[in-house]
Amino acid sequence: MLAAIIVKQKEPLELVNLQITDPLSYGQVLVRVHYSGICGSQLGEIEGVKGEDPYLPHCLGHEGAGLVEEIGPGVKNVKVGDHVVLHWRPGQGIQAEAPRYQWGNKTVHAGWVTSFNEQAIVSENRLTVIPKDLNLEEAALLGCAVTTGLGVISNNAKVRIGESILVIGAGGVGLNVIQGARMASAYPIIAVDRCHHKLSLAKELGATHLIHTGEQNLSEEVQRLLQGVGADIVVENTGKIELMEQAYELCSNKGRTIFVGVPPQKEKPSFRSLPLHFGKSISGSHGGETEPTTEIPRYVRLMQSGKLHLSPLITDRIPLHDVNIALDKMRQSQIRGRCVLKISED
Repeated sequence: MLAAIIVKQKEPLELVNLQITDPLSYGQVLVRVHYSGICGSQLGEIEGVKGEDPYLPHCLGHEGAGLVEEIGPGVKNVKVGDHVVLHWRPGQGIQAEAPRYQWGNKTVHAGWVTSFNEQAIVSENRLTVIPKDLNLEEAALLGCAVTTGLGVISNNAKVRIGESILVIGAGGVGLNVIQGARMASAYPIIAVDRCHHKLSLAKELGATHLIHTGEQNLSEEVQRLLQGVGADIVVENTGKIELMEQAYELCSNKGRTIFVGVPPQKEKPSFRSLPLHFGKSISGSHGGETEPTTEIPRYVRLMQSGKLHLSPLITDRIPLHDVNIALDKMRQSQIRGRCVLKISED
């Protein structure tokens, strides 16, 4: 099978042919991956933002959609022929041992789920069955971008009707935070980004106000829009220290600041802690604290009802063999929404 793997940090991914040499073990599922999203986490892995990677070489990708081809011993939640979402947050089922593939005489590691490979051995608890008539390309985004964004709204922020929200970073996750805020009837929904093309998509998906940080002063605009009281909720998606610190400052005295983006390992934000004693709060989101087994079916119903729009999010479609082109476009902020890799034929 063709796979895009990381061999050395800070270098392009290598496209290689991997072999599955061992039978499926307890709790493992073989999936034919059809589509995979690309998340900023993959860029972080390649750049080594969390430090040295002890598992090189290894497979990548943690959101996708495909078809079940084979199940290992003990698997009960999926069967051969099922259409499934591949997700990194654990759901119901067995957490199996992580697979290993062969690349010539080398061993290639993989986690409980990967999606930059035509076939993937996935742990049962990283798969959720979806209806067979659901668009697989759109379903791939349920593996991370959508579940994280909507989870931030419902699980982290617990948005109440009419609360104001400031969303810093209108990438794949930020756009879904905005969609979730719209469905929760937040107001105003203020999208912040440095790219006009991302802000225009944010407006399509529910943002009521836009702030372009290259042309407007973020603090001044927020103060003007919210009449100096700060936002009830601020969601920071970039992981940039200066924006994390600013997010906290732009949050109201009893508001909630939620960090989705993770800064590089050696960088630390600095905050004035006194407001935390009087009702202000900070929290970090871990994938929106999503429980995929129960939440993905809810989101599927929203898609089917026309309330959740995933098609506009997919602005770039790139075949697996051009994965490094896709990654470069992400680094240069050239992708308006979410880039989806075409992994296998439907």
